[in-house]
Amino acid sequence: MIFKDYYKILGLQTNKVSQAEIKTAYREQAKKYHPDVNISNQKYEERFKDINEAYRVLSDSISKRKYDRMWHRNVGKANATYEESKRSKDSLFSDFFNMFFGNAEEKNVLKGKAKKNTAVRGENVETEINISIEDAFRGKEQTIGVRTVEGKLKKFKVQVPAGIQNNEKIRIVGQGKQGKAGGKNGDLFIRVKIKNDEKFTLSGYDLKTNLYLTPWEAALSTKVVINGINEDVSVYVPAGIQSGEKIEIENKGYKDGKGGRGKLILDTKIMIPKNPAEEVLELFKKMDELSKFNPRK
Repeated sequence: MIFKDYYKILGLQTNKVSQAEIKTAYREQAKKYHPDVNISNQKYEERFKDINEAYRVLSDSISKRKYDRMWHRNVGKANATYEESKRSKDSLFSDFFNMFFGNAEEKNVLKGKAKKNTAVRGENVETEINISIEDAFRGKEQTIGVRTVEGKLKKFKVQVPAGIQNNEKIRIVGQGKQGKAGGKNGDLFIRVKIKNDEKFTLSGYDLKTNLYLTPWEAALSTKVVINGINEDVSVYVPAGIQSGEKIEIENKGYKDGKGGRGKLILDTKIMIPKNPAEEVLELFKKMDELSKFNPRK
């Protein structure tokens, strides 16, 4: 059996050290060889286990005295150098430790860990709801149903805050899966999906909608009033505007969460009447005779 020099494992050259020095040495070595710092390095992982094993022995006055008797007999010999520990699968301690200190110590450690970790927090649960742009803008109380582990439908009233962002989550504390052995329940997270409709499309903080114009309004310029998301908006349409051109109105879009708002973007669409009166048709014919405009050139 290879003798394990616990002092050397902690970077100490002698056993004439105080508990404070052992603790400091342990922290330095544990930081250096911690698995989180050396990901996927099996050698470092085993070294980290040896560091913990060495500290457990040397930080206890009784086990330290027992070890020191062996240390005095073995230090200075060829077999007193550090070698990677042999340990059974998932064992906390090496074969060397179990030979001199017994498996009972490992069982006590595992038992102590089990007692410490009996309270297990429940898992979080996530679901989602769909909401219209206007309801999201104004805020709305909504009832949702969530299936429990037992398959029962549990209903909650959720207050969707005004101006919530698309894919933002609402958290309901303690309504996730039940904790174990006194552990706290998990939380319920509700992802809010804001759905576009026939009137508005949400793009970031901007709202997009269509602006329908007659040919003469587009040609002559006009002022129209459209329905915004929370108020009527007066819009000036310049003469000669083309179908597909955009008009942007600042601070009339969706809420940005900082007290401001995005833009209201109007997509111009020039509409022709399907069944115009005879007089209107005559005017169109007259325009056709007078105008030299050809949109295909």
